[in-house]
Amino acid sequence: MKTTKTTTASKTEKEKKRATAEERVVPVVDTAAVSPEDDGENITYVTDTKSDRYYEAVGRRKTAIARVRIYTKGTGCAVNGKDYMTYFPLATLRIIDAPLKKMKSMDRFRIEALLSGGGLHAQAEALRHGIARALVVFNQDFRKRLKRAKFLKRDPRRKERKKFGLKKARKAPRWSKR
Repeated sequence: MKTTKTTTASKTEKEKKRATAEERVVPVVDTAAVSPEDDGENITYVTDTKSDRYYEAVGRRKTAIARVRIYTKGTGCAVNGKDYMTYFPLATLRIIDAPLKKMKSMDRFRIEALLSGGGLHAQAEALRHGIARALVVFNQDFRKRLKRAKFLKRDPRRKERKKFGLKKARKAPRWSKR
């Protein structure tokens, strides 16, 4: 259900932030009615009171972080606003399906993810980790099977830092006697 209420543009930022997740406030501007000297009094705020139900989790790998939302309605997977097949072009990076295939629920959820940091492979593994965690939030009975398949374990391996006096983390300069 959508309700509209017309108000002036003097709506403060605090009032906008107070809108809950169920009640998103979206400004709609009538461009034909707005003139350059207008103070923005022709802005209509549309309040959407009905939102899709989702389950959220965070997955990590190296320096990659994936914020994952699983929606119960719809199918497909969007990563940073793109389809995951275009975001991960190589077949080896399409490991994100593994938790869904394990639970036999490929066409049951719509997935939206925001990825940041790391490379493509680390992002793919972080996304797989986030999807597995979100599935556990959805249904606790999935935990045992996902844990056995090692989808819930965060891979702790990271790049070791470079030490002073060495060329890399452990590579020393060539030794010479004199």
